[in-house]
Amino acid sequence: MDASFWALVGLVLFLAIVFYAGAPGMIGKSLDGRAERISNELDEARRLRDEAQQLLAEYQRKRKEAEQEASDIVAAAKREAGLLLEEAQEKTQEYVTRRTAMAEQKIAQAERDAVNEVRSRAVDIAVAAAGDLLASKVDAKARGELFKSALKDVRSRLN
Repeated sequence: MDASFWALVGLVLFLAIVFYAGAPGMIGKSLDGRAERISNELDEARRLRDEAQQLLAEYQRKRKEAEQEASDIVAAAKREAGLLLEEAQEKTQEYVTRRTAMAEQKIAQAERDAVNEVRSRAVDIAVAAAGDLLASKVDAKARGELFKSALKDVRSRLN
């Protein structure tokens, strides 16, 4: 009987003790428990992945909504700025028109005043010249009456 035989006998006895003690059942239970834990972890991982995908979809939807809202705000601001610009241009044009009209009125009034001043001076010069001319040709009494008559006539024509 050699050493190989006794090694085989030791192995058989060891396996018999292991089987008698229920080691294969414990190993099976341990493997089944581990398989169940792994299955539970996989289920949890699937659930977390689904939840993450839902959150991602929700955040993408919110991002799109925010982008749309931002573009709407920008478009509204552009429209409002355009309206304000148009209104400012209209007000500026109205202001320029009013100022131009006022300037034209002032120029027209200044022209009327200048024409009236020239007429008044021309009348004064003409009256003075007529007075000098008459003074040299007519006596003092006739001259005064003629001067007053001519002055009334000229003033009535001016008014």
